[in-house]
Amino acid sequence: MSEEVDKFDAIVVGAGPAGLSAAIVMARAGLNVVVLERGEYPGAKNVQGAVLYSKMLHEIVPDFWKEPVPPVERAVVEQKACITTDDSYITVGYRSKKFLEGVPNCYTIIRTQFDQWYAKKAEEAGAEVFTGVKVEDVVRKDGKICGVKTAEGDELLADVVIACDGVNSIIAQKAGFIDELKSSEVALGAKEVLALPAEKIEDRFSLEKGEGATMEVFGSITLGMLGYVFIYTNKESLALGVGCKLSDYQRTGIRPSEHLEIAKKHPYIKKLIEGSKPLEYSAHLIPEGGYKSMPPLAKDGFLIAGDAAQMVNAAYREGSNLAMTAGKLAGETVIEAKKRGDFSEASLSEYRTKLENSYVLADLEDVKDLEEHIENSDGFMEFYPKLACELAQMRFSADGEPKRHHLKTAIGMVRKRGFFKVAKDLFPLRKVAL
Repeated sequence: MSEEVDKFDAIVVGAGPAGLSAAIVMARAGLNVVVLERGEYPGAKNVQGAVLYSKMLHEIVPDFWKEPVPPVERAVVEQKACITTDDSYITVGYRSKKFLEGVPNCYTIIRTQFDQWYAKKAEEAGAEVFTGVKVEDVVRKDGKICGVKTAEGDELLADVVIACDGVNSIIAQKAGFIDELKSSEVALGAKEVLALPAEKIEDRFSLEKGEGATMEVFGSITLGMLGYVFIYTNKESLALGVGCKLSDYQRTGIRPSEHLEIAKKHPYIKKLIEGSKPLEYSAHLIPEGGYKSMPPLAKDGFLIAGDAAQMVNAAYREGSNLAMTAGKLAGETVIEAKKRGDFSEASLSEYRTKLENSYVLADLEDVKDLEEHIENSDGFMEFYPKLACELAQMRFSADGEPKRHHLKTAIGMVRKRGFFKVAKDLFPLRKVAL
C-alpha cells in the first residue's frame, strides 16, 4: 500500500470465507477491491473443524474439487451423531454414495490450507489481498463511513467497507454495529489435530480411499454443558475438538484443554484415536448468538457478513457455507450499488432482502430459540442422553423378564421428569428434525 491515501470501490476486512467470497464476486465485476487480513496469512486465525459444504463454494468457484490440487481433504460419505453416558453410547448416522453425486455434498478441509487457496482465487479475480494488517477503526466523513484506519496509521478510503473479521469484530464495534459480545453469545472451541495414517483412518471409519466421515458426540461427554465433541477425518489426520458455551466453561471452571483430554478417554473416542500423535492444538471463539444477536446488516457505506454478523447455525453445524453465501450476496449488493452510484443505507439494505430470500436468515430464524430452550430446560443435557442409553440397554437385553416390565420401567423414568415437561422439552426440537 502506498503512503498516500488509497481509494477503492470496496474494502473487505478479513480474509475468511465471507470476505474472500465478497472480494471474488466484486473483483470479477471489475470493482477495485482490497482485502485486509490481520493474520500472517489467510487462515492463520482460524480453528474451524472443518467441514465445507460444496454447493455454496461451487457457485463462486465452479468445480473447485476437480482442480489439480483441490483445497480439500476427504469427500464425506457418512455423517454420524453419538449420544453418550460415561460408559455407553448410541450412534445414529447416514451413509450414502449419493453424497458424492453431482456436486459432492461436503468435504473435510484444513482451514489454513483452504483459506490460502481461496485468497489466491481472490487475487486471480483481481482483488488485492494484504496480510498482517490490523484494522483499528473506521474513517468517517460527514458522519458516514468511508474507509478504515490501520494500526500503522494508514487510512484507506472506499465507497463501501465490508466487515468480515470474525467473531467480536473490532471494525463492526467501531462502526457502532455491535457491542462486545457476552459470554452467553459465544462458544469456545478447542481442537487438536491428531496424525494417523490414511489406511488406519479408512479402516476404523470403514471408508474407501478418499472418503471421509464426520461425527458429533453429545451427552455426558459435554459434562452438563451446552455443546458437543466432534471428530472429522482428514487425509492423514483426525480433527478432534470440543465446543461449548463460554458461559458454561466459566460456570464450571473447566478449561477447554481439560475437556478435550476428558473426551479422549471416553470409550467411543478412545478406540478411534488410538495410536495417533498430536500435531497441533488451537482454540477459538465461535459466535452462538445467531438470529437474536444479529446486528443491523447495513449502514451508509458499510456491510457485515459471516461470523462478524453471528451467521452460525450451531444446530446444523453450519457456518462457512452461510458465510460464503452472505459474502457473495454482499458483493452482489455492492455491485448493484456501484451501478446506481448510491451507497446509502437504503441502497445497501438490499443485502438483507437478499439474505431473507436465501436459506441464511430463514434457517437462522427457525432455530433462534433452540439454545435458550435447552438451557432453560433443567437437566436437559443429563436426562435425555441417560434415558436414551438406558432404553437402548433394555431394548437389546434378554434378561428373562417380560418386555412389559421394561416398558413400565421406561414409563417410570419419564413420569419422574413429568410427561408434560418431557413434551415441553421435546416439542421445539421438531424444527431440527430435518
